[in-house]
Amino acid sequence: MVRSLKNPKKAKRKNKTSKKGGDASSSSSTSIPSMPAKVWQPGVDALEEGEELQCDPSAYNSLHAFHIGWPCLSFDVVRDSLGLVRTEFPHTIYCVTGTQAHNAPNSIGIFKISNISGKRRELVPTKTSDDTDMDSESSDSDDDEENDGPKAPVFQVRKVFHEGCVNRIRAMTQKPHICASWGDTGHVQIWDVGSHLNAMAESETNISKDAATITNEPPLIKFTGHKDEGYAIDWSPLVPGRLVSGDCKNCIHLWEPASDSTWNVGDKPFLGHTASVEDLQWSPTEPFVFASGSVDKTIAIWDTRIGKSPATSIKAHETDVNVISWNRLASCMLASGSDDGAFSIRDLRMLKEGDSVVAHFQYHKHPITSIEWSPHEASTLAVSSADNQLTIWDLSLERDEEEEAEFKAKTQEEVHAPTDLPPQLLFVHQGQKDLKELHWHTQIPGMLISTAADGFNILMPSNIESNLPAANAAA
Repeated sequence: MVRSLKNPKKAKRKNKTSKKGGDASSSSSTSIPSMPAKVWQPGVDALEEGEELQCDPSAYNSLHAFHIGWPCLSFDVVRDSLGLVRTEFPHTIYCVTGTQAHNAPNSIGIFKISNISGKRRELVPTKTSDDTDMDSESSDSDDDEENDGPKAPVFQVRKVFHEGCVNRIRAMTQKPHICASWGDTGHVQIWDVGSHLNAMAESETNISKDAATITNEPPLIKFTGHKDEGYAIDWSPLVPGRLVSGDCKNCIHLWEPASDSTWNVGDKPFLGHTASVEDLQWSPTEPFVFASGSVDKTIAIWDTRIGKSPATSIKAHETDVNVISWNRLASCMLASGSDDGAFSIRDLRMLKEGDSVVAHFQYHKHPITSIEWSPHEASTLAVSSADNQLTIWDLSLERDEEEEAEFKAKTQEEVHAPTDLPPQLLFVHQGQKDLKELHWHTQIPGMLISTAADGFNILMPSNIESNLPAANAAA
């Protein structure tokens, strides 16, 4: 499992003209020469000397990049009260994250980004469309003060001291001001960041990463019962306050809420894996059931009512199981990503029959670092890899030659996609270095946020559609 960031350094201010992310890596040029369209395959095609990949802004409804100083290995989207389903620009988001600082104090970062602009684009682009108004050029939130136009996002951040680097952080769904952090010190801590969220909700003033001071506040609870550091942690989506945490010594502990600010943590761990527990996911429908993925190459399903051993365990991959995601719209589906770059989809109803794999992809050639089902489309999931690609997949897609021919006719371009690309591959986002984690925004359909060694990206690909019910769309 590739966990640590490669040579973490504090992010520095970048040239305003550089474009980060997208179907291409950074480029300082704004003029794109007229050349025949070509599909460039990461890891397959090489760049000639002097060649650069350029971001195509027409591929996005919105694209922004920012950082909070030191790199962040993990973050989570904080649910807010701005609307259950938001489809109109500009957008506002809240997140919590944790730093990976070396020779400097670490902190939990609570940030708000408002006035996130964008432009809804046609699924079939036209050559006459003007893409120059896309705000994907906004590379760092510090620079927004130089850009007084209405499209500049407003960035606010507050920081709370955290002992050691933050390996992973998760916000509770039902009480989003409560978050849990895994530290490299071997401790799991729970925090109340409500005062910071409330203060930011009442303000629209830019607070840069350098202006934010680190406050020293005690956690609600600090659990020291794990025998080693860890990365696996998850809040129950069904029972407020219920939590599981897993460490690198293959132990899993269950947390039960005793009150709004206290927890009872079981002294006796759940045991069944023979190596590090890398990820944990609660069932979206069964309050006592959770899944775990491990370096021992297995996925285990646990029921807390029937003891401390797994209810079932299967060999899931040929190498470490790095990450797992339980589909909340189709609860029989569990996705997992491994250290060899492969990821699989399993139908849990077929576990007893032996082979439960319904889809298996080997597109990525480096470790899978994050995987997550879309909260709005049951067949869609996003994957990030150590190959610096964030990919989006729609498992309902199949190759349709007639549709491809119709698309080429509409665009009046001859774009010959490689025949070996999976038809389920919907989008490829690049430009970030050492990608570590991604999350969909549960209240903004089509929005993804990702973190890497060089900062965060907010992206909304233009070809991601959500078939939302009319009643929800009006919420």
